[in-house]
Amino acid sequence: MTMIAQLTEYTEVPTQQQRQIWENLQEQVRGKICQEDSLSFDSTTLDGLKYIGGVDLSFPENDQEHAIACVVILEYPSMKVVYTDYLTTRLYLPYIAGFLAFREVEPLQKLLEHVRATKPEIYPQVILVDGNGRLHPRCCGIACHLGVQVNTPTIGIGKNFLVIDDGPDLQMQRVKKRAKEELQAAGDWMALEGASGTVYGMAVRTTTDAPNPIFVSQGHRVSLKTALRLVMATSRYRIPEPIRHADQKSRHYIRTTYANQQKQQNGQDAS
Repeated sequence: MTMIAQLTEYTEVPTQQQRQIWENLQEQVRGKICQEDSLSFDSTTLDGLKYIGGVDLSFPENDQEHAIACVVILEYPSMKVVYTDYLTTRLYLPYIAGFLAFREVEPLQKLLEHVRATKPEIYPQVILVDGNGRLHPRCCGIACHLGVQVNTPTIGIGKNFLVIDDGPDLQMQRVKKRAKEELQAAGDWMALEGASGTVYGMAVRTTTDAPNPIFVSQGHRVSLKTALRLVMATSRYRIPEPIRHADQKSRHYIRTTYANQQKQQNGQDAS
């Protein structure tokens, strides 16, 4: 089953038919999501956890068609970065709410498959994804897609989330206001539960110094309880270390390596 956007040129406004294809694929992926712990380490003590991954994409300024995908692997519990890789990728879509995976999963999958093929001894036992998992209008965000595609435990980490049609308690501004009032200490959390009784994820305060919550949700092969435990075990600042490093390193790559490559390319074009 492919998660690729199946577009050959940049498409600002996909057709309704294309959107329906994506929704159908999301339904298929949702049916494959495992919401229970299926891990290679102890979910309570985290004994046996050695390597944890983080993935993110960063975007050059004023360029809608390119991005730098990044994977970092950290040693646990030291949180030392032991592996970093980048992939310059062409994008065929702008950001479209609800369909982020069809824009960004492919390069992340390629990076992880490369690790699995070349450095299997440090392949991450769990991956934190910059983007939501089941906290999604169709319970199938990018963390779910990626986890199913690479068959690896994944956790979605979001700073925001989309409207979920399941009662007023899931309106993002209401959730953020309530979180600031109720989450007073590091480790405090509240469930994001709809009127149907479905729990989509949780708002979490990761540190005392960061009053704004992050939104944690299951991607694949991780229970929500274990997702919270892993997020708190890897957070020194508001954003867990695997994602924080992936974000910082991909941005630095754009400012340095990618910028130099573009200057060289422009010079060659001019000559």
